[in-house]
Amino acid sequence: MTAEEQGILNPAKLESGLRAIGEERYHHRHPFHKLMHEGRLTRGQLQAWALNRFYYQSIIPIKDSIILSRSTDADFRRAWRKRIVDHDGDGVRPGGIEKWIQLAQATGLDRERVTSEREILPGVRYAVNAYLDLVSERSVLEAVASSLTELFSRDLIALRIDRLRQHYPWLSHGLAYFDARLTQAPEDAEFALAWVIEHARTRADQDLALDALRTKCDILWAQLDALYFAYVEPGWPAPGAFRPAAEGGAT
Repeated sequence: MTAEEQGILNPAKLESGLRAIGEERYHHRHPFHKLMHEGRLTRGQLQAWALNRFYYQSIIPIKDSIILSRSTDADFRRAWRKRIVDHDGDGVRPGGIEKWIQLAQATGLDRERVTSEREILPGVRYAVNAYLDLVSERSVLEAVASSLTELFSRDLIALRIDRLRQHYPWLSHGLAYFDARLTQAPEDAEFALAWVIEHARTRADQDLALDALRTKCDILWAQLDALYFAYVEPGWPAPGAFRPAAEGGAT
């Protein structure tokens, strides 16, 4: 039976399928991001976003360490470990985590308040932990495929940098994280995409890869759902979660 008869997607069709998931499900479409890019979030809402998103940022090198530890391919490990340095830094230059803290500080938050993770929304915590479960419990192929949201992130990051500078100029000195990701994310995505296409050799494997990417999109979306519910509409943050100071309208 030929690959076509088995329903196996050729590389171009598999890539097209992966990209279609991003177009439909990536969190660039979420109402919270749309409010951000329209300049309609208050300073407090941006603080809530930065503080909660820190929890996701903090697990990225942990997630990548898990993926790296599960691979028996030295070439893969050498390529993948770059991601850990990108986020943890190299001991001299700050990585993505430190740059995100600087962004949160630019919103007016105290470093310790952010890094303590005490005020994270339960919905955000559950969603982020689900990502660690995914890369730990599913196949390495699925774990790598879940990272392919980076295929879609560059355009969102470029838009975000432009709109944050336009609508929230007081944040401009805290955008180093996004500046770095403009080059890091496409490089990482190119490697991961080629790896997934090479290793998803059966239709079953291809379906697993596609589903893993959908799941990752759901995880990103769920974090913004929690933020929207707590800080936009109806505005019900959970007990113990971050509460913005009272303010008189959009900043």
